[in-house]
Amino acid sequence: MNENKDSAAPPAETLMQMSGVTVTAMRDVSFIVLEDVDWTVTRGEFWVVGGPQHSGKTDLVLLAAGLMPSFQGSYEIFGKDPQTFGEAQLAERLRVGTVQEGGMLFSHLTLAENVSLPLRYHKNLTPGEADAAVKALLDLMELTPLAAVTPANVAANWRHRAVLARALILQPELLLLDNPLAGLAARHRFWWRNFLDELSRGHEFFGGQPMTLVSTTDDFRPWQGGPKRFAILRDKKFIPLGAWKEVEAADDPAVKELLSVQLEPAT
Repeated sequence: MNENKDSAAPPAETLMQMSGVTVTAMRDVSFIVLEDVDWTVTRGEFWVVGGPQHSGKTDLVLLAAGLMPSFQGSYEIFGKDPQTFGEAQLAERLRVGTVQEGGMLFSHLTLAENVSLPLRYHKNLTPGEADAAVKALLDLMELTPLAAVTPANVAANWRHRAVLARALILQPELLLLDNPLAGLAARHRFWWRNFLDELSRGHEFFGGQPMTLVSTTDDFRPWQGGPKRFAILRDKKFIPLGAWKEVEAADDPAVKELLSVQLEPAT
């Protein structure tokens, strides 16, 4: 018995925890979009949070990234309240990467210059010092032919991939993505799904360590496969669903809508 206890796996490390959190809209902090959110994300998990338009997906991601405060409740990331982060806690904040829907690039900079900004700004590297890391990441993400092109001259599918590269250049431990597959062509959706799954498993480019991911979506269907955990935003509530088999078996009309299941008309 003692041998079994000694060989038991240690509990997974909690990276992000919300308890009784109320989320307000970024554009109107008096408007509540989510209430009483209880959510724990542990190291190595891959969460997919679904919801229709205006359900609070973007606001939840912004709060999770520490970019806006919770109206009430407690929120910790890496064991600390992100609202207390200052210059002394910069290293903690940089452990989180964020890809926002329609994420903007600086129009006067090339894609390579945009991707190198976090290294130059946060690590105080010169363009030359950042060059090797940027080139390697752009090559991995098939962006090398567009490295010297400004965003206005790059198709939206490739601009969005450059936003991901900028979020990954500091090799975050936790990656938050707001509806990353929205508006992408089929080929690019396929690339994103495969690439994010590789990050979750542990991509050799990032040292082979599994990355913790949280993504929002308005369509569950592309996300099946792999050990993901799912949740849905409905009626201002965060509702965990479980693994994919629980998503498919759910009788909730809101879940079926995100699976594009034809609902029977109300009688």
